[in-house]
Amino acid sequence: MSDSAAVPAKKHSGASLRDMKTDGTKITMLTAYDFPTAQFVEAAGVDMALVGDSLGNAVYGFRTTREVTMELMLPHVAAVRRGAPNTHVVADMPFRSFDTPELAVANARRFVGVGADSVKIEGALTDVVEALCDARIDVMGHVGLLPQTAKDFKARGRTQEEADAICADARALERAGCFCVVLEHMPLGLAHRITEELSVPTIGIGAGPHCDGQVLVIHDMLGFFFPGGRFQPPFVKRYAAIGEIAVEACRRYVEEVRSGVFPDLAHSTG
Repeated sequence: MSDSAAVPAKKHSGASLRDMKTDGTKITMLTAYDFPTAQFVEAAGVDMALVGDSLGNAVYGFRTTREVTMELMLPHVAAVRRGAPNTHVVADMPFRSFDTPELAVANARRFVGVGADSVKIEGALTDVVEALCDARIDVMGHVGLLPQTAKDFKARGRTQEEADAICADARALERAGCFCVVLEHMPLGLAHRITEELSVPTIGIGAGPHCDGQVLVIHDMLGFFFPGGRFQPPFVKRYAAIGEIAVEACRRYVEEVRSGVFPDLAHSTG
């Protein structure tokens, strides 16, 4: 690992992340689902690691995130905590895990127990947010496209009525106590409006450059999937092509084993 790796000097809290908005410092967040990926994220100096329910699609090959459960999520949160001890870890509350305030608090405590610093919920469920905050658990909100309940994955907020409703939801989440709000797949003008209206940071994904920070699914930005085997939204920028590299490396391995090139004496026990 390079000596210039930007390991965070101190793990962020909800309060320090809010200060970044005040200072005008952009916030970075990437998903991480396992120990080695968490190490990469921390070494790069990413501010937050999101153990997203997107692991259902990216890791397990599920069709939707609705198939993800608490029991599936908990070991991943623990692994990411071990891999990124100095990074703020956000645990995504899976579908049906926060149906009531009481259930949300019980499940959030399970996440905190394995190392999460905060939890994220989808939708303007202010009673749930208030209960979590009363339990001294930091909460990240999420408005716009809500994958757990969406019937399609089109951008949200294109009509004035829908845009106003999303703005109202974001403001309600801030009032309820969220330290941060994710804005997913909406026009950049709407995201700009919400970012200007809120005193807490906004984290965009497919919401343009005006948000206080950005998040991407790490498998998407690394190209860490079988070539041509995963749909990528148009707002994803690929920074690497790990899938293509992996297929080529596996192909070379097959060729060398079949031809007798591997293992040679240098890779054998004497």
